[in-house]
Amino acid sequence: MKSFFPVVAMVAAAMLGSTAVRAADVEVIHWWTSGGEQAAVSVFANEFDKTGDKWVDNAIALGETARAAIMQRALGGDPPDAAQFNPGRQYEELIAAGLLLDLTPLAEKEGWDSFIRPEQIKAPCKIDGKWWCVPVNIHMQNWAWASVAAFKKAGLEVPTDWDTYLADLPKLKDAGVIPFAVGGDGGGWQISLLANQLILAQLGAETVEKIWKDKDLALAGGPEVLKAFQTLKTLGSYADAGSPNRSWADTTSLVISGEAALQVMGDWAQGEFQVAGQKPGTDYACLLGPLVPEPKYVRTGGDIFVFFKQNDPDVERAQLSLASMMVNPKVQALFNTAKGSAPVRDDVDMSLANDCMKKAIEVLKQPGSVVPDANQWRNEAFTTAQNAIFSDLIYNANTTPEAAQAQFVELLKNAE
Repeated sequence: MKSFFPVVAMVAAAMLGSTAVRAADVEVIHWWTSGGEQAAVSVFANEFDKTGDKWVDNAIALGETARAAIMQRALGGDPPDAAQFNPGRQYEELIAAGLLLDLTPLAEKEGWDSFIRPEQIKAPCKIDGKWWCVPVNIHMQNWAWASVAAFKKAGLEVPTDWDTYLADLPKLKDAGVIPFAVGGDGGGWQISLLANQLILAQLGAETVEKIWKDKDLALAGGPEVLKAFQTLKTLGSYADAGSPNRSWADTTSLVISGEAALQVMGDWAQGEFQVAGQKPGTDYACLLGPLVPEPKYVRTGGDIFVFFKQNDPDVERAQLSLASMMVNPKVQALFNTAKGSAPVRDDVDMSLANDCMKKAIEVLKQPGSVVPDANQWRNEAFTTAQNAIFSDLIYNANTTPEAAQAQFVELLKNAE
């Protein structure tokens, strides 16, 4: 049921001789299912319900699973009203098929061009001059999250660089702590995120762009990238037995409890620490870079929402109302504070932001600091294959860094 029409409203409309606007249900598919994510999505749902329309929640665990369900329903003729994606090429098929609601009139009326930033977040939504999605946050992927208690148990300070951390791994293991926390569920995206951020931290933004955007095969197959693959293999050898099938949120819980020392994960992990009542600098350390003493890059991704064409004009009105609400300054502040991400507009009151978020926002302001996620350059098929290569390297004892690097170069050679 997409909408309802109260009898009282019908009578009132008839008496006034005007056309009544019906409140509408808006079904929203997303993959925000962890504690921190649920706290954030509740901001959207509660604020939208205050408008008189109703957010109908359809949460599907794992982004890959949710996107598959969205595509199946959309291409099968039964699309939801709104759906979450990541900025990039994941929804280009929907645009080409003419299934999405054109948000351009709303964007022009509200001046989205004047306040949505950075360009790397805006560009995937604005294609050939038309707005096809609404960005709701700026996620920064290149973080490490460390348990102060776990390092203290091993008699160590929380490290600020990779060399120190790698040297600490055996000492953490001897202290009975999981030295490196990582999860492998969801098709290997967590491992791929780790590898991507490791390469950025060790080799820099210029290298990242040359590899994933320009397909520089010589660089991808060179000694610098091999070192990153070797580091990834080392980290995998210090993961625990429960790693392969574990979610990112369950992995973060190990760091929160002090059972594990460190996890490389995007800023959405921060929401889990907040829900657990932990404080940065006291209970945990947030290491941007990751593990770079003076970080100068933020690897940006984020979340966007698309809106599917519907036959009911009241639903379309409600869809546009939801899109507008998502970029409202107050809602942006509430949502992103809960989510651990940065707002898509810079005129938002972020006084409630903690020290981790403030650190990221300061780096974000610096010219040339933004490094796009690779999925803005490469398609979903490439991402799936890349995830498999990195997962095999970290979990298969027989796979060498050299063999994994050769597979990666071959994948990149034929990438679209």
